[in-house]
Amino acid sequence: MVGWNQRNKTENKQVVLPQRKPTCLPGSLSWIPILIVWIFIWQCAYWVVGKDLLLASPLQVIRTLFREAVQLEFWLTTAYSILRIQAGFILGIIIGSLLAVLTVRITWLDRFFHPLISTIRATPIASFIILALVWMTHDRVVVFIVFLMVLPIVWGNVSEGIRKTDSQLLEMAKVFRLRKRELIRAVYLPSIAPFFTVAATTSLGLGWKAGIAAEVLSRPSFSLGGRLYDSKIYLETAELLAYTAVVIVLSILLERLLQILFRWTERYFRMQWMTHGKTGD
Repeated sequence: MVGWNQRNKTENKQVVLPQRKPTCLPGSLSWIPILIVWIFIWQCAYWVVGKDLLLASPLQVIRTLFREAVQLEFWLTTAYSILRIQAGFILGIIIGSLLAVLTVRITWLDRFFHPLISTIRATPIASFIILALVWMTHDRVVVFIVFLMVLPIVWGNVSEGIRKTDSQLLEMAKVFRLRKRELIRAVYLPSIAPFFTVAATTSLGLGWKAGIAAEVLSRPSFSLGGRLYDSKIYLETAELLAYTAVVIVLSILLERLLQILFRWTERYFRMQWMTHGKTGD
């Protein structure tokens, strides 16, 4: 009886979990103090250098940003750069995914395209930009370069995701005689999704940087890269840093939007799967 009572007392005890100490800033704003520190370091470097031609101050860059932001040309330049780079990104995603499916299913296609993909990966981006300037118009150069940067990453990751699909799940699908659509939705898509997410996120950042570099060399009309080049030519350091900040912020925002899109898509397919599971479709 004594042992029984002790055990009941032990079971009735409430487990108290350690509580996290409240922070001054929520998680989404925790980067603000770090940003302030880096701006202070930047200001100190400006004081040490002492020459506006070599390094502009944070205040000068902010003033330049506000001056540019009230002009229509600034927004047109930003919009056109985003459209060009995203066009190449989407094209690389689509072609890379389709090519991955084909090369996994057809062995001779994999042998045929593998040297080409390897060459694209090994060739410097500047070489492609110079060649593209000979082949096509300046506007299409940016789309083409971003496409070349995105294609190998998507092709490699999606191919790996297809090859690593669980063979036991495929055997189970054969036993239950799943239709092709159900096989893709229930087996292949969950296997490919993590690889595709990593590929898209990685290639978006690389494609954005490659697209801006292509704009610097090709200088299409209304382009952020062209404004960077002009700032360098006319020794406008504050404007150069201001447009560099715009490029960085846009890259971060586009990546965040892509992550939100992936979370929304995952939630949608999960709800669809639950709905079809309940209805028995």
